Amino acid sequence: MSNQTNNDNQENNQSVSESVKETAGSAFHTVHSALETTENVAMNAVDATANAVNNIMDNTNNKANRKND
Repeated sequence: MSNQTNNDNQENNQSVSESVKETAGSAFHTVHSALETTENVAMNAVDATANAVNNIMDNTNNKANRKND
């Protein structure tokens, strides 16, 4: 193989390698974003549940206090 052919092959291999890295990086970013979104949804559900429980407990305590008055 000529020197030029070797250089061309090395450049092609470098290009393929960079493309693979970019694709992997993009895939990682997409998965990371999806996990953050999932975490946000889960935390919102936890907050909503905690608020509902607090409201129920407040209502129960208010009713109990009215009975004791």
